[in-house]
Amino acid sequence: FVNAQQPAVHIIPEPVEIKMTEGVFMLNPSSSISVSHADKDLERVAGMLSEELNRATGYKLPVRAPGIMTNNVGNILLEINKNADAVLGNEGYRLKVSGTTVQISANKPAGIYYGIQTFLQLLPKEIASPSVMNNVTWQAPNVEILDYPRFGWRGLMFDVSRHFFTKEEVKEFLDDMAKYKFNLMHWHLTDDEGWRIEIKTLPKLTETGAWNVKRVGTFGDFIPPTADEKRDYGGFYTHEDIREIVQYASDRFINILPEVDVPGHSLATIASYPELSCTPGAEKYRVRSGEKIMNWHSKGFTALVDNTLCPANEKVYTFLDKVFTEVARLFPFEYIHMGGDECAKNFWEKNPQILALMKREKLKDMHEVQSYFVKRVSNIISSKGKKMIGWDEILEGGLPKNAAVMSWRGVKGGIEAAKLGHEVVMSPTTFAYLDYMQTDRIIEPPVYATLRLKTSYSFEPVPDGVDPKLIKGGQGNIWTEQIYNTRHLQYMTWPRAFAISESVWSQKEKKNWENFVPRVESHFARFESAGKKYAPSMYDPVIKARK
Repeated sequence: FVNAQQPAVHIIPEPVEIKMTEGVFMLNPSSSISVSHADKDLERVAGMLSEELNRATGYKLPVRAPGIMTNNVGNILLEINKNADAVLGNEGYRLKVSGTTVQISANKPAGIYYGIQTFLQLLPKEIASPSVMNNVTWQAPNVEILDYPRFGWRGLMFDVSRHFFTKEEVKEFLDDMAKYKFNLMHWHLTDDEGWRIEIKTLPKLTETGAWNVKRVGTFGDFIPPTADEKRDYGGFYTHEDIREIVQYASDRFINILPEVDVPGHSLATIASYPELSCTPGAEKYRVRSGEKIMNWHSKGFTALVDNTLCPANEKVYTFLDKVFTEVARLFPFEYIHMGGDECAKNFWEKNPQILALMKREKLKDMHEVQSYFVKRVSNIISSKGKKMIGWDEILEGGLPKNAAVMSWRGVKGGIEAAKLGHEVVMSPTTFAYLDYMQTDRIIEPPVYATLRLKTSYSFEPVPDGVDPKLIKGGQGNIWTEQIYNTRHLQYMTWPRAFAISESVWSQKEKKNWENFVPRVESHFARFESAGKKYAPSMYDPVIKARK
């Protein structure tokens, strides 16, 4: 084994420190996994590693009882530190691969889990295969790695409202996230096109709000459905589904941030409960299928259909109290996302109830009307023992003290929020919108903007002049207006999510585009072994024709 050729190291995201040493480690049919002591999370992680290795190698890799070590060459030791290593924090790890053993040590099981993801990336690409691969030498280079994350919030947002994805598809998405050390899935559960979460006290939300008429083509330009077309496209998650997904994510050290998008983006809600609108004729509204409902122009947008909940309607706050009561019980994560983005106000401007509210509450303009709504929602969320986060529009008109801001319209909103003392998550369109085209529009399904991998890789979550303590981290956002299935979802997510992963995990000084590209190419080969789709768009030229 000593003379075996040492494989290259292509880890994503880039660790803090890598020291190469001579030789290789070999997995073999007698290999086993040992844990340092009895801990249910540690033993579960060891079992997950055993299953992962068994799937591709066929080796059994028994998990030994705590304290029992074997002298077998090829043993893997997972060790929780007796005395905390101050450098590692809660998610860091040390990985040492020698000719005979692999040792992963950490302060917490989460660190062990991340160390395992790195170890798997040291093995041949066939380790990603969904079935046993024969005639593979299961070796990893001898190496010492020190690693810990730069940020505590490392997320991907998954929009399941525009197109519904099944429970198993969500789990597959979580599996892919975990491999690259993401620890948060922002779950966009409600929008104009569908309400995806069962609320037992409000059954029409899923009886009516979860279903529309299937359309394909360019979203926003679909032919409006006729009254007699069957509304059977969509779906929702029951409480049992959500508990199962939350547990599945937790087993992989991923938190889930639920989003209920209000007061705009609420057509599915109004189609279910028209009394939550202040606009006459709301009882005729239907869940959107992708037909045009907004006019977008240089100064912003106006609604053709009022897709907002009415801030002047007390029934809205009673409704939201019921919704957030059930959401808070289902999701253990400390935050709930209330949306707050792209709220058209042209219907509000003419509404007598809104105008009366402005007079009563001394609100100067429509921004302050939305701020009034946001503050009331914040109080409801706080009453459930949760903190509120919203898109950067919630800054307009004033923001509750304890609210956090997710900056999507570039980094400007995040800078403003941080200067006001609010915690911020960066997810700017300019770097992190993974639904954008990846290459020339001649090649890709049309979306209104392009985001190349190299641009995505230049994402820096902490802008100059901002207190880094207020930047919780960052995330990539995957809106699914134009994404209909898992294969297309994978194509749009990877490799740009590699870039996001490295921007939120790796140390700023470790980021290097020239070094990143060969690692991406190596992971393309892993995706091929796994039978997963990815976009090779980084090889495509952008063509501009001139006369």
